[in-house]
Amino acid sequence: MARLFHVPLSPFCRKVRLSLAEKKIEVERVEERYWEQEPDFMRRNPAGKVPVLQLDGIIMSESAAICEYIEETRPEPSLMPSDPVQRLEVRRLVSWFDDKFHEEVTSKLLYERVNKKVMGQGFPDSRNVKDGAKAIKYHIDYMAWLLDHRRWLAGDVMTLADFAAAAHLSSLDYISDVDWNRSDVVKDWYAKIKSRPAFRSLLADQVPGFPPPKHYNDLDF
Repeated sequence: MARLFHVPLSPFCRKVRLSLAEKKIEVERVEERYWEQEPDFMRRNPAGKVPVLQLDGIIMSESAAICEYIEETRPEPSLMPSDPVQRLEVRRLVSWFDDKFHEEVTSKLLYERVNKKVMGQGFPDSRNVKDGAKAIKYHIDYMAWLLDHRRWLAGDVMTLADFAAAAHLSSLDYISDVDWNRSDVVKDWYAKIKSRPAFRSLLADQVPGFPPPKHYNDLDF
């Protein structure tokens, strides 16, 4: 069986988990305190980051590369369009969420509120939290604009772009940092993706010291 070394609320790990689940690939999940840089883990990934996936006799790191490998070796159900222009748009949006959204929002909300405490790195920086709370409004508005023109973020079908976005937003939703009332179309999009069987394991996550809000597991939130 495949093994995934991960952290439950890491959006990069969640993106990989969603891809694996959508493809119905059974995987053993191993929670990894990557910040402690244990020698065994550092041998798996000298970069000292999660996720790390063991699959097909290969040890893989970097979530984008992992998801591309899964897509290329298990093409059904597809998470990437066949058209090169549409594939470009999926990759652009994956990068948007994993780079821009992560830098402006996830790192300033989730990492300040949760990661610092878990890692013993002190208290949240209130300025970062304030900046993240402001930035997420811009990103939700951008998603609303995309979804006003498309059925899914990158086009007419669900793709890896939707999983990348949902991975970040679900992590933030765990700590109640998403204002779902800001956009009905974004809320409806999230409700659709949240109801997929691939999402079930994410909704079952529990982080000690951080109980999820009541609506987190509710499919009719």
